[in-house]
Amino acid sequence: MSSRRIATGLLAVLALLVVVSAIQAQGVCLPAPRLLTTLPMGGQAGTTFDVSITGESLDENGELLFSDARITAVPQRTPEGVAIPNKFAVTIAPDVPVGVYEARVMTRLGISSSRAFSVGALPEVTRAKSNTTLESALPLELNSVCNAATANKAVDFYTFHGTQGMRVVVECSAVGIDSKLTPVLIIADAQGRDLTVDRRGGFLDFTIPADSQYVIKVHGLTFQGGAEFFYRLAVQNIPVGEPAPRQPTTLAVNSFSRPSESTGNSSAAETEPNNRPAQAQQITLPCDVSGTFFPAGDVDTFEFAAKKGDVWWIEVVSERMGRPTNPFVLVQRVVKNADGEQLTDVAELNDIASPVKLSTNGYSYDGSPYDAGSADALGKVEIKEDGTYRLQLRDLFGGTRSDPRSVYRLIARQACPDFSIAAWALHMTLRNGDRNALSKPIALRNGGTMIFDVVALRKDGFDGEIEIGMEGLPAGVTACGFTIPAGKNSGTLLITAAEDAARSHGVAKIVGRAKINGETKTQIGRLASMAWPVRDSNQEIPNPRLLADVPVSVSGQEAAPLTIAPEENKTWLALPNDRLTIPLKLTWRGEFSGALKLKAIGNGFEKAAEIDVPLNAATVEAVLDLAALKTPPGEYTVAFYGGVVSKYRYNPDAVKAAEAAVQKADQDVAAAVTSVKLVTEAAQSASLEGKAAADAAVKQAQQQQKQAEAAKADAAKRLKAATDAAEPKDYAEIVVSEPIRILVKPADNK
Repeated sequence: MSSRRIATGLLAVLALLVVVSAIQAQGVCLPAPRLLTTLPMGGQAGTTFDVSITGESLDENGELLFSDARITAVPQRTPEGVAIPNKFAVTIAPDVPVGVYEARVMTRLGISSSRAFSVGALPEVTRAKSNTTLESALPLELNSVCNAATANKAVDFYTFHGTQGMRVVVECSAVGIDSKLTPVLIIADAQGRDLTVDRRGGFLDFTIPADSQYVIKVHGLTFQGGAEFFYRLAVQNIPVGEPAPRQPTTLAVNSFSRPSESTGNSSAAETEPNNRPAQAQQITLPCDVSGTFFPAGDVDTFEFAAKKGDVWWIEVVSERMGRPTNPFVLVQRVVKNADGEQLTDVAELNDIASPVKLSTNGYSYDGSPYDAGSADALGKVEIKEDGTYRLQLRDLFGGTRSDPRSVYRLIARQACPDFSIAAWALHMTLRNGDRNALSKPIALRNGGTMIFDVVALRKDGFDGEIEIGMEGLPAGVTACGFTIPAGKNSGTLLITAAEDAARSHGVAKIVGRAKINGETKTQIGRLASMAWPVRDSNQEIPNPRLLADVPVSVSGQEAAPLTIAPEENKTWLALPNDRLTIPLKLTWRGEFSGALKLKAIGNGFEKAAEIDVPLNAATVEAVLDLAALKTPPGEYTVAFYGGVVSKYRYNPDAVKAAEAAVQKADQDVAAAVTSVKLVTEAAQSASLEGKAAADAAVKQAQQQQKQAEAAKADAAKRLKAATDAAEPKDYAEIVVSEPIRILVKPADNK
C-alpha cells in the first residue's frame, strides 16, 4: 500500500480528532529520545577525547553508543566518581576507517535518534572561545580539523601561514554531517580582505600567491547561528595535481537505489577531450565508465556498436553519490554518408521518478516527505538496426559550474532485473495546521507497534512481488512485513514490542526477497529518518537522510498508551463470501479524549468499513466483508490503525525519586544544623588546650551544613524540573494493532 493511501486513510481516521487536537494537543507523537548535538562532531582515529551532548528526552545516565563498536564512550566523572550528565570520554580505535558513523544514546525510553559522527585521519581541535573578530582569529595548523559552531549574525575567523606556490584546500563540512548550517567560506589576506569565496559547497582549492599569513572566514548563508549550526573545518596542504580530498558525508534518501561499486562490467575511465562528435570515446557494451562533468558546459561523448534486437539498460549515478548534478543522456544512431552524418534520436534518459507520490510541502500532508526519486538517469535503450550509436552525457546544471568534484558513473548493461528498498516511519497527517516532520527512532514502548512505509525502486523491468521482513531483532520484538504486490512500489512494515519485553536494544536488518528468473533475490533495505525534529516546516525545511544501520530498542520501563491485539493469537479461517468477525482486545493506559476510528491496512483490506471504538472499551469487533472486498482464496495479513489523543506524563517516577531526594536533603540539612549546634556548644566550653581543635570542628561542621544546604537547593531544582516535565500534556499519536493472520479457503473447501 502506498504512502499516499496510508496518509489518505489516516486523514479520514483522524477527521474527528482535528478539533480536539487543535484545542488540546500540545504535541504530535509521544516524546521520543533525540540526540541533537555532539561537540566535537567527530575525531581522529586512534585518539581519546571529551564529548558533550544535547538532546530531547535523554537520561542523565544514558549510554552513548555508535554504529561501529570500535568507537566507545564512558561517562566523565567528578573527582568524587560521580558521572557528569551528558559528558563522555570517547575513544576511536586506530583501525576505524575514515567515514561518517551514527551516534545515539540508549535512554529510559529506548534508543535515540542519530547524529552524524565523523572519523578522520587528521589531528583535531575543538574551538574553546569566541573568534568572531579578526583580532581574535584562531590560528590553525595546516593538515588539521577544527570543530566549531557559528554564532548568530557573526563570522568566525581563523588564520594559517602559507608560502608562495603552496596549494591549500579548505573545506567546511556542514550539510553532510547533519548541520543546519549552509556555509559561506572565504580566504582573505592578513588584513581580512577577501581573495576567494565559495557560497555553494563550503570548499576552496587555493594556490598561495606569496609568503604570508592568511585568514579563513566562516559564516552561514543567512548568518544564522547556534549549537545546531556546527561545522568541521579542514585545512590541508595538498600537492599540486593530486585529487582534492573531501570529508565523508551522510547519504540522501535516494542513495538507497545506488548500484553497488562492482557491476561485473568492464571498467573504463572517461578520456578527454571527448566533447565533439569527432572526439567521441569508443566504448564496448556492457561497460562501467567513471567520469567528471568538468569543466563548465562539459558534454562527454561516447560511441559504441550495436546490433538489431539488442536491449541495453543505461544508468547514470552522480546525484546519488552526493553531487549537486542532474545528468541527461541522449542516444542517437549515427549514419555516415557523402553528405556527412545523419543522426536519429533513439532515447532520452533523465530523472528517476519517485516510486511514490511526494508531499507537496515537505511534511506528511498529501504524500511522503521522503524523496526516493533522483535527478540521475535510468532507462532502456532498444536497438532497431545494426550500426554505430552515439551517447552524449551532460549535467543539466553544469553550464556555469566548473567543479572537478562533479563525478559520475555511466553504466550500460543487459537487463538485470532487480530492486532496492528503503523504509521510514509513518508520519501523522492532520489538516489543522500541524506541520511536523519528526525524527522517529525505533524506540518502542512496551505493547506498542510502529508502522513503516517500505518503498521499492524497481530496475530493468522487474515487476514481481517483494516480500518484506526483518532479521536480527532484539528479544521481545517482532516484525511483520506486508508484501509489495506485483506492479506496485510500496508496502508496510509493522514492528511490535511485547508487553512484558525487557529493556534491550540491537541492530536489525530490513530484508526484501523476490523471485526473479526462478531464483530468490535478497536485498538489504535502508532506513531513512529526518535529521532533525521539525515541528513547523513553515520555518524550517525538513532534511531526511539514510542511516548507516537499523537500531531497534524496547523501553522496558514505559508502556504504550494503547495496545490493540486480536483476542486469540491464531490464524483466522474464512471462505471467500464470509463476513469474518475478529474480536480485538484493547488495553488502555491513561486518559484519552476525542474519537477513535480504526481502519484496516494490508493486502487489499483498505476498503473495509472503519471501526468506531468507544473510549476505554475493553473489546471491539473488526468485521471484514470478504464478499464485498472480493477477497480471493489465499493467506493474508491485516492490521488496524488510527489516531488517538492521550494525556501523557513524562517520567513520573523521576518525580518520586526527586521527592525522595528532597526529603533526604531535608534530613541531611537538619542533621548538619544539629551538628553545628552541638560542636559550637562544645567549643564554647572547651579548655584552652582544646580550643583550636574545637574551633576547627565548628568550621568543618559549618562547611558540611553549607554543602547540605547546597545539595538541598539542587534537589529542589531537580524536583521542580521533574514536576514540570511530568505535567500532563495531550499528544496525538498513531496507534496500530498487532498483525493478524487470515487464511481464506476456496469455497468448495468446507
